[in-house]
This record gives sequence, structure tokens and C-alpha cells, in this order.
Amino acid sequence: MTELRRFAADLPLQPCDKGAPGRVEVALDQISEQRWSLLGEDLPMPAAVIKRAALHNNSRWMKGFLDVTGCRIAPHGKTTMSPALFALQIEDGAWGITLSTPHQLHVARAFGFQRILLANQLVGRSAMDWVMAEIQRDPAFEFYCLVDSLENLEELAAAARAWALDRPLRVLVEIGFEGGRTGCRSVEAALTVARRAAQLSDVIALAGVEGFEGIIRGPTEPETIARVEAFLGQMVDLAQACAQEKLFAPGLVIFTAGGSAFFDLVSKRLGAIEIGQEHAVILRSGCYLTHDSVMYTQLFHQLKSRAPELADRLGELEPALEVWAYVQSRPEPGRAIVALGKRDISYDHLPVPVGWCRPKGKTRKVEAAPDHHKVLALNDQHCIMSVPADSPWQVGDLVGFGVSHPCLTFDKWRVLHLVDDDYQVVQSIRTYF
Repeated sequence: MTELRRFAADLPLQPCDKGAPGRVEVALDQISEQRWSLLGEDLPMPAAVIKRAALHNNSRWMKGFLDVTGCRIAPHGKTTMSPALFALQIEDGAWGITLSTPHQLHVARAFGFQRILLANQLVGRSAMDWVMAEIQRDPAFEFYCLVDSLENLEELAAAARAWALDRPLRVLVEIGFEGGRTGCRSVEAALTVARRAAQLSDVIALAGVEGFEGIIRGPTEPETIARVEAFLGQMVDLAQACAQEKLFAPGLVIFTAGGSAFFDLVSKRLGAIEIGQEHAVILRSGCYLTHDSVMYTQLFHQLKSRAPELADRLGELEPALEVWAYVQSRPEPGRAIVALGKRDISYDHLPVPVGWCRPKGKTRKVEAAPDHHKVLALNDQHCIMSVPADSPWQVGDLVGFGVSHPCLTFDKWRVLHLVDDDYQVVQSIRTYF
């Protein structure tokens, strides 16, 4: 099975890296030679792992989705902040990488990524100067950012002039919704920004329209979908109005939305836009790659119910990210304490036990987590679980947890281990949060 790309810029694995064996310093391209086994207790716990088969399944799944819908993807890099995983996504056809902050830009550029969509406003002298310098330094660097105000637009234009850029700065006008985050609050307000961007064509290129529907919620699922559809309708209206007034700069025009919750709706609605100019729909889902065991599993079930033909054709996304730890105490008949906590795993939704193993057993085989074993709470380093009085778990057993919201697990780890079906470590990857 294809390995993930290795980067010379990656530091070796060191004893100070959480999840790395102590007294060991080894280059990432030599990890497979160590023949570490999670079930054989070669790793200190807790340890975060990515199941290789599920990872590649999910990457292929999204490639199939894009082939069916005709969309492209710039997956959100904030999910993993791992250049090795960025590279897998690019190799599987991603149009570029989406990012949110100056630090994330620095990481992606340090590892050589050439097409970046900053799904945010570029604000402040330091960030603007760094971006302008990168554009000036590297003719192959393609950069896009969002604008939702005349003030920010004028500052970007002034910075581009001050740096004497040899090509215009590409911007997307962002439309938002009342009570949401950034974005113009109406089509007319967004058109005002778009018109000014077109007037600044010597230094600014209006390259498309952006929105983010992922945090829209209603009291029921049908109401949520109705609100998402209404928002996407505003994006379509804005795109068509900009096209009618010929505000878009020459070249590819992009329409982008689609986090990890409603990208099927985005692909259908934005995919129907016709503007008489070359254009593309860019999705930005980041969590599809590792998926999860709670929140995105539930959202994926909703997607399948909305588009059963896609599910029949493409199959399933699979949870790939797990965090493993030891049972460290059985202080009461109905309680187990596992040595992992908020410092190790996301907790906006509690994790779920998905497997366990007795490492000193004869087979070292992962078994499904028994029924009625439930996480009650997480402390900083402890997981408090309710278990049946006759639970088979003993102190020293290993328990694997499926996560909810992978973004908030990745950011707790500088190193994660890629494992095969037997939980042998085949590769390790770094993150740069």
C-alpha cells in the first residue's frame, strides 16, 4: 500500500515527542524498520494512531465523490496540520490546501505547497507583508484570500501597491449570515465589495465567491437543511450578479463552500451555476480524511439519507483516528479509569471505546469494546468510565477510543503513528500546530 510522502524538513522522532518510545531518536523515514507494535507495548501510552487502510479508503472515497460531482477540493489543512497528509490529499487530486491563519500559511509554504486558499480575511501588517513577499518571491505561488469589507479591501490594495506586485492579489468576496461569523450579511453588501474589487483591478483580482455553511443549524434536521439551502441560494445569486456585471477578473473563477457536514448540498447547488466563464466549485472538507466515530459519522449518515445513490456507488467513510491507553485502575465494581484525558483527545463530544486488547494475552488480538462500557467524563489525564460489574477489563489492558471532531484530537499530538490492520507501526507523521 502506498506510503505517505516523507519530507526532509521533518524532525526525527525524539523522546520528548508524546507517543514516542523513550531513549529513542529515529528519522521518520526509518520508523518502519523499528517494527514497533502498539499491541506489543512498544509505544508509551496514550498514543494516537491512524489506521492506514481506513485513511486510504477515505481518500479514495472523496476522489470518487469529486469524479461523480465534477467538483474539486481544497481540504482544510487546519484539521490535521500534517504536511504528509496534505501531500496524500494533493496526490489524490486535491486542487489546493485551505488554511485559516498566518502560522498555518507558514507551515504549508515551508513544506512547498503552491496553491493555498486562505478561508479567512488577511488582516494586519505582519501577515500582509509576509504574503506579499511570498507572492513576489515565487511566481508559481497561487494565493487566494477572503474579503467582506471595503476597509480590508483597501488595505490589501495598498499593501499590494506598496510591494509592487507583478500580478494582482486574488480575492473572493465572502457572504455570511446573520448571527454567523465573517461575511457580508446580504447579497447587496457583498456586491458593494465586489464592485470595489473590480475597480482595483490593477492590484486586486476578484476571483470568486465564498461562503461557509457548516455552522448553520436549525431546531430540526429539515430546518437546518432548509437554512443551508437558503444560504447557498444567496451564494448563487451573488455569483450570478457578479457575472452579469462582469466583475470577475479574467481566468478561473471559483465558488467555494462545503465543510465536512453539507458538502453534498454544496456540490449540487453551486455545481449548477452558469456564468459564461471558466469556473470551478471548490469544496473545503478536511475531516473526511480520517473521519471520526461520533459527530462526523452521524453527519455522514445524514448525507447518505439525502443522497443514497452516492452511498450505493461510493461506499462508506471509515473512522481512521484512534487514541489508545491503559486501564490504570478498577477502583469500584462499576468503574474503570483509563489513562487518557482532555490533553490527549477531543472532548466537545466524549470519545467512545471501540476496541480493547490484553497485551499479555496469548493472541494480542483487538476485540470490539463490550457493550455498556461508556465514557462518563474526562479530566486532564484521566478517563472515567462506567462499566458493568463483571467487565472483563483489568488493570494493564489496552483500550482504543474513537474520537469525535478529529481537528481537536490532532492538535494535541506532534506525532501520530500510521498502523496496519495488526496495529504494527508502518510510518509516523508530524503535525505543526
